[in-house]
Amino acid sequence: MGFKEQIDINRLPEHIAIIMDGNGRWAKNQGKFRVFGHESGVLSVKDIVEGCVDIGIKYLTVYAFSTENWNRPIEEVNALMELLIATINEQAATLNKNNVRLNAIGDIKSLPQKCIDDLANVMGVTSKNTACTLTLALSYSAKWEILEAAKKIAEQVRDKKITLNDINEDLFAAHLTTTNMPDPELMIRTSGEHRVSNFLLWQLAYTELYFTETLWPDFRKEDLFEAIVDFQKRERRFGKISEQLN
Repeated sequence: MGFKEQIDINRLPEHIAIIMDGNGRWAKNQGKFRVFGHESGVLSVKDIVEGCVDIGIKYLTVYAFSTENWNRPIEEVNALMELLIATINEQAATLNKNNVRLNAIGDIKSLPQKCIDDLANVMGVTSKNTACTLTLALSYSAKWEILEAAKKIAEQVRDKKITLNDINEDLFAAHLTTTNMPDPELMIRTSGEHRVSNFLLWQLAYTELYFTETLWPDFRKEDLFEAIVDFQKRERRFGKISEQLN
């Protein structure tokens, strides 16, 4: 029996987040340049999106480019931007075919203008799709996101639109870039690294973490299904004891 057949469709995580790690190491293992790993990683994204649609995952958020990634060699950054633009344009029809809505979070204005324009275009043409929302975290930093939310709330207090007593978890979450989606129940990181790397720090507060040695370009639907099966074996208590959940 494959992992897909072991999944309880009635207990699916509504939102899965993925740190797609290992592209560079995968390319090095192949004797190729790092960009080859990123190109191959695009195939994994396509396969995982199809897997999510296939079983009914409503939200998928992938860490595509962090603010720290700007510190990489300029040749790699430029190649990543070109690949991102090409992929966004190429996948518009496929996203529509699979009823997938494209979304993006992060400091989008820091991206090249063509990337911003193409991203906005594809987000527009897929905006009515309902099977799954694919969110690209681009030029994203969780610390940046939290600071931006704090600034917006501080401005509202300064302008007397809200008071200090109005500030609670719900209000703060409403000022994050993920305001229109549930927090992830499952976060997957590939390549054997065991950290969250400034990714969705607020949203991952009660998320189940799953780490795999598989490098991202080798990660496929069956690996996703295996992670979901593992997730469904866990008891999510949210601070309670087991007896309180029954």
